[in-house]
Amino acid sequence: MELLEKLVLTAGIPGREQRIRDLILQETQGLFDSVRTDPMGSLICVRQPKGPAQGKTPLRVMLAAHMDQIGFMVRHVENSGFVRLQAVGGFDPRNLFARIVTVCPDVEDPGQDLPGVLNPSGRPIHIATEEDKKKIPELTDFVVDLGLPADTVKKKVNIGDMVVLKAPFTRVGQTVVSQCLDNRVACWIQIRALQKLKHHHCEITAVFTVQEEVGLRGAMTAAFEVKPDVGVALDTTLAVDTPGVPEDQRVSVSGGGAAITYMDGATIADPQLLATFEKIARAKKIKYQRSILPRGGTDAGAIQRAAAGTRAMTLSCPTRYIHTVTEMVHETDLNACRDLLAAYLEQAG
Repeated sequence: MELLEKLVLTAGIPGREQRIRDLILQETQGLFDSVRTDPMGSLICVRQPKGPAQGKTPLRVMLAAHMDQIGFMVRHVENSGFVRLQAVGGFDPRNLFARIVTVCPDVEDPGQDLPGVLNPSGRPIHIATEEDKKKIPELTDFVVDLGLPADTVKKKVNIGDMVVLKAPFTRVGQTVVSQCLDNRVACWIQIRALQKLKHHHCEITAVFTVQEEVGLRGAMTAAFEVKPDVGVALDTTLAVDTPGVPEDQRVSVSGGGAAITYMDGATIADPQLLATFEKIARAKKIKYQRSILPRGGTDAGAIQRAAAGTRAMTLSCPTRYIHTVTEMVHETDLNACRDLLAAYLEQAG
């Protein structure tokens, strides 16, 4: 889990993925035959077939794990030194009260990072009116307090600077809990599956995509370049098998195994590809479950639509409390996704 901890604690919002891209490059040295960064910033890593020649053009498989996380940019620095934010990705304001954040004035240099406190503007509970207590603040109501003189803040912080929530990586029972497991979990799965894979006849292009959280942007441009025969997006999915949610809305079950996603808001998955993954899971005795996500999409939606179209699907890792700093993933599901992806790649082509 040391790799996963490094991944989740490295800042990288949409359009500011430099740090996480550098970490992935460092952790995957020697794993690929060629590596390049495309104009949008996605990391495109190619692994040629390894094993006996099949005497035919190898199947081109594109994997996509987005490396960006939801976060903020500095929108305004007030004369008082408080910082206003612009969300980059989808947040539920109810999860943002009393959070520690990191302001990153230089995306290349973590040494310049500044800790801050995120809270909504307005009266605290001791002096709040009854009407105040009922209000759920909007994102525009939140401010960051850096605990510094206003002049210092204005010298160090500028509009457009990256801001991320800060939380530790923790083991809780049979799960791991942290910020941005969506989608650093998938980066981990992609890396670990390829490290496990010894022989394969397909050509694998493993893409660590950018700007997924703001519209599947990096996957779209990468897919046009790669022109895959098959696309497999790797992502998290909702596991709302928790109190207060009807059973039919749980999407997936934590600990139920890899989620083979039949449909989401961006993709209706390729039936043949779905059947192949299920057949492999049964043969290898890898725990899996079927899943449909009513809203929201993954990079599979962009890959499927690129150029003349691609057979595509999403392999998802069930995750509780998505888009909070306490995202929770069961180790059974994490390992099942890794093993199922490696097993598919071993026989693809």
